[in-house]
Amino acid sequence: MRAALDEARAALASGDVPIGAVVLDPDGTPVGRGRNVREADHDPTGHAEVVALRAAARGRGEWRLEGHTLVVTLEPCTMCAGAAVLSRVERVVFGAWDPKAGAVGSLWDVVRDRRLNHRPEVVSGVLAAESAALLEEFFAAQR
Repeated sequence: MRAALDEARAALASGDVPIGAVVLDPDGTPVGRGRNVREADHDPTGHAEVVALRAAARGRGEWRLEGHTLVVTLEPCTMCAGAAVLSRVERVVFGAWDPKAGAVGSLWDVVRDRRLNHRPEVVSGVLAAESAALLEEFFAAQR
């Protein structure tokens, strides 16, 4: 999670919402990193999770990330939760809850939907206070 927080800080420094993500291989080695780049790249899909999953898949040469873990500073949204399911990650670990758009238990629960063909394990609340503090800092400056 500390590596994901580093990515979130980099997003904050570039003017994007401070969300960071890291994909770990089955041995725990980081194989993909991402931060929000929606503003920087003018890309509505430029969420930290999507960026990290793409990097991991590209590096592996395979879109299936079985046995991998997606670590992200904020509960994934619907798009990112769907990407986690479709990439077949084994586990999603996140920091702060997102009661407004979270899709891993808050507003929706995409990753546990029994109608889908894959359901990753979920670990929540890891370094949640640090993750939330970055977001609070960002949004306080927006007001």
